[in-house]
Amino acid sequence: MMLFLYNLMVQFAGFLLKIMALFSPKMKLFVDGRKVVFPVLEQKIKATDKTIWFHAASLGEYEQGLPVIEKIKEQFPFHKIVVTFFSPSGYEVRKNNTVADVTVYLLLDTKKNAQQFLELVHPDLVFFIKYEYWPNYLFELKKSNTKTYLVSGILRPNQLFFKWYGGFYRDALDAFTYFFVQNETSKKLLQQLGKTNVAVSGDTRFDRVATILEKDNSLDFISDFKDNKLTIVVGSSWPKDEDLIVDFINSNTFNVKFIIAPHNIKEEQIQQLKNSITKKTVLFSQKEGKQLADFDVFIIDTIGILTKIYSYADIAYVGGGFGNPGVHNVLEPATFGVPILIGPNYSHFAEAIALVNMEACVSVNNQKELNEALENLICNDDIRNEKGHMCSTFVQMNKGATAIILKHILND
Repeated sequence: MMLFLYNLMVQFAGFLLKIMALFSPKMKLFVDGRKVVFPVLEQKIKATDKTIWFHAASLGEYEQGLPVIEKIKEQFPFHKIVVTFFSPSGYEVRKNNTVADVTVYLLLDTKKNAQQFLELVHPDLVFFIKYEYWPNYLFELKKSNTKTYLVSGILRPNQLFFKWYGGFYRDALDAFTYFFVQNETSKKLLQQLGKTNVAVSGDTRFDRVATILEKDNSLDFISDFKDNKLTIVVGSSWPKDEDLIVDFINSNTFNVKFIIAPHNIKEEQIQQLKNSITKKTVLFSQKEGKQLADFDVFIIDTIGILTKIYSYADIAYVGGGFGNPGVHNVLEPATFGVPILIGPNYSHFAEAIALVNMEACVSVNNQKELNEALENLICNDDIRNEKGHMCSTFVQMNKGATAIILKHILND
């Protein structure tokens, strides 16, 4: 009965999304991108091809699973790698990635879609990254006895699996050959459901961010702007974050530089942000021909370079902590040994909780707390360096999830 209602809801959601696509550019991408999935699969995958399928809800999950994708690709060089995304914010940014042979949207979770998708892809191995448990896909995988793994999974007591009415959802978990989860809590929750095929491997994101240090993170224009001065990088900021940061920028008298990389880079919002700053400010899109060292604030109105920018930070403020679902990725600045400030909403992010508990990351609730935290880090080299060192150590100490997963799969 509950599965019937679920399938009815999926059908209704598909109808609703088509209507929403008429008014929302993001929903239009969501709907239109799915129209070409089957033709693309038919074109790029032959019946004789061997394939491995990875599914990521969005960009964060893709980045989280990337270390595993790369290692699996090394171990199975004759398999085609298929990557699917549910969200446009993941697919549109990484649709031209080089690690996958085929990258498409995942079609809505109907029985017909699941059957046709799996018939075309016919994967030997399947990996779901962190979450998104689509029952119809999982039921079809179970029927075909396809080896299916959860990578960096995290479970919480409020999920449908643990409700009295979530029987069909619990049944879908039978499709998993093995669960690789982030923490003991997730393992115990699965054990309550009678699952013994589970191991605490940790979070593959630590492996992902640790490898960033091995890459060339230099950006000449950031180096020119920094001009050897103490630099505060504000990453993935939302308007509430920016209100507090701009107030500090406009009122402080320290000899420091600020780089702001907003989450939303719409021209109107970028211009509004620039106009609110009284210090000398330059946009990334207008940097050519300018003496960047002469500016106090650099607004990055483009995407894809924030990680490299963090390598120039002396202090990082990671945005999103004043909204829902909460703070953005704190591990990227952490891996560079940068002390971090965030807003108060971080309870869903284990790495943020751990860093705050270690006092390597400071959570602020208002303007006064932000000002005090920034002044403390600017004025005290020892405190700044100590917190930064704790951040980098935290990342290094938590590496290794990918190796645990690979060892098990290759011995399976």
